[in-house]
Amino acid sequence: MEAFDVAVIGSGPGGYVAAIRCAQLGMKTALIEKYNTLGGTCLNVGCIPSKSLLDSSHHYEDAIKHFETHGIEIDGSVKVNLKKMIDRKASVVEQTTKGIDYLMDKNKITVLHGVGSFKDANTIHVEGEKAQDITAKNIIIATGSKPGNLPFISLDKERVITSTEALSLKEIPKHMLVIGGGVIGLELGQVYCRLGAEVSVIEYADRITPVMDAAVSKELTKVMKKQGVKFYTSHKVNTVNRKGDTVTVTATDKKEATVSFEGDYCLVAVGRCPYTAALQLENAGVQCNERGQVEVNDQLQTATPHIYAIGDVVRGAMLAHKAEEEGVMVAEIIAGQKPHIDYNLIPNVIYTWPEVASVGKTEEALKAEGVAYKSGQFPMRALGRARASMDTDGFVKILADAATDEVLGVHMVGARAADLIAEAVTAMEFRASAEDIARMSHSHPTYAEAVKEAALAATDARPLHI
Repeated sequence: MEAFDVAVIGSGPGGYVAAIRCAQLGMKTALIEKYNTLGGTCLNVGCIPSKSLLDSSHHYEDAIKHFETHGIEIDGSVKVNLKKMIDRKASVVEQTTKGIDYLMDKNKITVLHGVGSFKDANTIHVEGEKAQDITAKNIIIATGSKPGNLPFISLDKERVITSTEALSLKEIPKHMLVIGGGVIGLELGQVYCRLGAEVSVIEYADRITPVMDAAVSKELTKVMKKQGVKFYTSHKVNTVNRKGDTVTVTATDKKEATVSFEGDYCLVAVGRCPYTAALQLENAGVQCNERGQVEVNDQLQTATPHIYAIGDVVRGAMLAHKAEEEGVMVAEIIAGQKPHIDYNLIPNVIYTWPEVASVGKTEEALKAEGVAYKSGQFPMRALGRARASMDTDGFVKILADAATDEVLGVHMVGARAADLIAEAVTAMEFRASAEDIARMSHSHPTYAEAVKEAALAATDARPLHI
């Protein structure tokens, strides 16, 4: 058996980044992946392909809705070639996964393709084209997650589908029913709405994106309704049935009345579940909680101290960048360093257009915790840059401590919010006050000026441009 200092099971953003950092720190490292391509859900059937389709569909929507206003006239009709759009997405995925292959070679990481499982606390069996066992002094579980489901829904993966199938449809739905008003449902719902599908989002909670700041949920609902998406909140789904090409969803609304929806596709987007099947964790003394998450301590160690777990398979937000940070932290802990992650400062993003981004405490959380705070908000429509690009929806909201002025949370809806949130993360990492941000020079004209103006509003209610 070949022996390694570290073996990483799973090659998603958490796993491959952990492997790279381990190799950089001088450890002999193995990366085990059950699929033929590296990159996990994010690169293959998650973040990267969904953003490819979001960008392609955004270009189409601009062409049919906004080009004329910009003085761009197109002779003839603008058509969607869905196959070409899907093929471009596949090409982006291929380029990205090949980039991971390059990084593995560059860092001299041994890649083993096959299903990894524990024979004991130090031995991993890899069942691939050829079966083999390896040993490792340290092991990192980074097996990620899979699409969740409701117990009464039968996923046929043809008409009743998950996000994986939604990324490779062969036709544009006439009416797509989306169960779940979270990140995945909203992003993919917007893709097909732009391409001409009727889209109905059915959400159990009383608002979409229920874990984000309520002001964000309200604004995104308003904007997406304007784009044509229909929302049915406070609806509990009871049944999903397919007959031929028709899918029928029944639900109970907030008045306890039964309502019915009919479409030709139903996207089930009710979250994701940790993936630990086939790992045989019991052989290594590793335990899971009632949600199926691997139990870890603050150092991400399992009950067996030299076995760690990171990313979607442990507690916390299921975000690629959170998994990456944990991968780096574990590698450095194994190397004897003392790294740290502030989970409050992991940003959350929805890549609709306008984009949504958030970091830190929501207003609802601060109220629940009894924290005295002040709030400053600035609308995107007041920015010259937003008017120039016709991206006037949204706002930036900054929440700051009432006594110290320290920034406690930043929430935004708007063009390039996914990039703008990095300013907020940086400021909060250094425990900046709202006044600190307000006094920084922001280039004009930019969307980032909304951050400065919101900080001014939070400091002493003196934004300059409203």
